[in-house]
Amino acid sequence: MKILRLCALAVLILASVQAPGRLQAQAQAAPLRPAILGRPMPDFTLSSLDGKEFSLSKLKGKNVLLVFPRGKVDDHWCQICHYEYADLAEEEKLHGLRQKYNLEILFILPYDKGAVRHWVDIFPEQMAVIDGWKNPPADASAGQKRFAENVKRFLPKTFVIPKGNIPTPFPILVDAGQRVSKGLGLFTTNWDGSAVDQNVPTVYLLDASGTVRFKYLSQITWDRPDAAYLEKVLDRLLSDK
Repeated sequence: MKILRLCALAVLILASVQAPGRLQAQAQAAPLRPAILGRPMPDFTLSSLDGKEFSLSKLKGKNVLLVFPRGKVDDHWCQICHYEYADLAEEEKLHGLRQKYNLEILFILPYDKGAVRHWVDIFPEQMAVIDGWKNPPADASAGQKRFAENVKRFLPKTFVIPKGNIPTPFPILVDAGQRVSKGLGLFTTNWDGSAVDQNVPTVYLLDASGTVRFKYLSQITWDRPDAAYLEKVLDRLLSDK
C-alpha cells in the first residue's frame, strides 16, 4: 500500500511539472480566427528565420506591423513581395520607423525554413527582375512598353542589393504549417490567377494593447500599400497613443 501511495504521489508531482508545458501547447494549438478591426489580434507564436521566438502577447506595449507577403506566383517567387520588404527597410534606414513609432515590424511567410531562407537569398535576383521590367529592350512591343510604364508607376524605387550583403532589419517569421496564415483566412492555393500555395497579401497594424487598428487585404497582386502610405497610416492612427 505504501508503494502504491508513493507511486500515486510521483504521478501527481510529474503532472504538476508538465502541466504548464501542456497548457502552453494547448494554447498554441487553439484555432485562430480572422482579425477584426477594433478587437484584439488573436495571439500566436512563430519562430524567425534566425531561430528567435516571437509571440504577439509578449509584444504588448509596442505597436506591431504584421506583413504577410504573397510568396509564390505559379512557378516563381513574387517580386513585389521582395520590393515590399526593401521599401520598408529603406524607410527604416532613413526615418527610423521602429524607434519613431515604438514599432515592431514582422514579415510572415507560409513556407518551411528552407523555402524562407531561399526567399531571402534571392533578393538580388528579384530586384534585378523588376529593374528589367522597367527597362525593356529597344524593340519591345507596345504591350511591353505599357507594362514598363505601369511598373515604374507602382514600383518607382530602384534597390540594388548585393549578394552576401542582404539587409534584413525586420524579423522574417516561418509559418511552416500555415497555422497562422490559415487561421487568419489568408492562406490559399488559388488567387489572382495563380494555383500555388500562397497568402493573400495582407498588412495589419496593432496598437500597443494588441488591438487591430488597421488592416489591408489586397485584391490583386499589384494592390499593396507602399512604405510611404503605411507611414501616413502610422502617423494618423498612432498619433493619439
